[in-house]
Amino acid sequence: MLDPSVLTRVLDAALRGGGDFAEVFVEDRRSTGARLDDGRVEQVGSGRDRGAGIRVVVGDTTGFAHTADLTDGGLERAARAAGAAARDGGGMVRTVALDDCSRGLAPPAEVLPETVAKADKVELLLRADEAGRAVGGAVSQMTVGYGDSRRRILVANSDGLLVGDDVVRTSLRVSAVAEGDTGMQTGYETVARTVGFELFDEVEVDEVARSASHRALSKLAARPAPTGVMPVVIKAGRGAVLFHEACGHGFEADAIEKRASVFTGKVGEQVASPSVTLVDDGTMSYEWGASAIDDEGAPSARNVLIDEGRLSDYMWDFLRARKAGRPSSGNGRRQSYQHLPMVRMTNTYLLAGEEDPEELVRQTSYGVYVAQINGGEVNTVTGDFVFGMSEAYLIENGEITVPLRAANLIGNGPEVLRNIDAVANDFAMASGGGLCGKNGQSVPVGMGQPTLRVRGMTIGGTAA
Repeated sequence: MLDPSVLTRVLDAALRGGGDFAEVFVEDRRSTGARLDDGRVEQVGSGRDRGAGIRVVVGDTTGFAHTADLTDGGLERAARAAGAAARDGGGMVRTVALDDCSRGLAPPAEVLPETVAKADKVELLLRADEAGRAVGGAVSQMTVGYGDSRRRILVANSDGLLVGDDVVRTSLRVSAVAEGDTGMQTGYETVARTVGFELFDEVEVDEVARSASHRALSKLAARPAPTGVMPVVIKAGRGAVLFHEACGHGFEADAIEKRASVFTGKVGEQVASPSVTLVDDGTMSYEWGASAIDDEGAPSARNVLIDEGRLSDYMWDFLRARKAGRPSSGNGRRQSYQHLPMVRMTNTYLLAGEEDPEELVRQTSYGVYVAQINGGEVNTVTGDFVFGMSEAYLIENGEITVPLRAANLIGNGPEVLRNIDAVANDFAMASGGGLCGKNGQSVPVGMGQPTLRVRGMTIGGTAA
């Protein structure tokens, strides 16, 4: 993307005033999106963004400048600005934004998304809309979104590192609305992987849409969820968002450094049930959070965070790892060249156990079976959380019975980890990747888990 001699000159300019460390992050990103709503194609668009972020560290102060001008002069101006910001700082981060321009390059992939006609991408939306509506007359609305992106990065730093990566992601997201006597109910299904347009050689678009519609229709017969503390069985796959949010963020080294995590200082301690092994793994091919390197140039890695219930390690970015005298764990990520990297998850999941998932339900006389969890709130200092259950069912006499209306799942991350009393052997990653937000930045993440049971969680339902 840039000649090494250019990068060398930029790093020299960044360090000229006496910096301890300098880094150049170059990014070239392009994306395409299409959206169908209520039978009409509302949006088909594409975009490109290209630029560089330059970071200079002097003591405890970080100076940062970003620019879309990738000429020698533009890069050197950004390097001098970052260096000056670092020298003038007082232990804080200071950011300088420079001139803007935009260019892009063509992405490589097994089936290059840009070689596929926009009409063919729109055809996917129309197929999904037709298939979803055909499930039943009560399906009144379908919303279908398609997206693809390609992100090329290059990282060079004053330690002599020069490395790059090239990542293509493709996704399809379907939401269905059904209307009945109980009002409107929504079901959704997503599929998202780190691959090109070949995704649709493996995924049946019609089936994705039908799944969304079936979920919406099933909720028309839903009853109010119960209220109180009871056993909760969480289905393999999508339920892992609970552990991503309620526990995963607490293992990020910036939260540990600030003592803003309930897991601070607990390496080696028993923090979960012995049946729990929690992993963050950026090397998982095709999963949404996968990449060859992180956004600081460190190789992606498989990092065990909890090993059979004991806290094994945290997730680390470059600067915090260097301060701790250890290597980065490959978790330094950023939204774009306009942002500084920070500690972030990649693909976070619980390993499979040995229980049969159906037997796990049969052993539960009364409780709630959660198939999908949506957004909520988490306090990383205490571990307390509230999440919405977007698809859940009642368990009665060891059987999954009626669907439940939307309700809250309330608890505490460390308590949930300790109260997991059964883990099944049916591990699955969530089919649809998500965007994880933190401090104003969003990055792609994957998550997964086997079916598991928590012996007691609070359900915030509306049943009398």
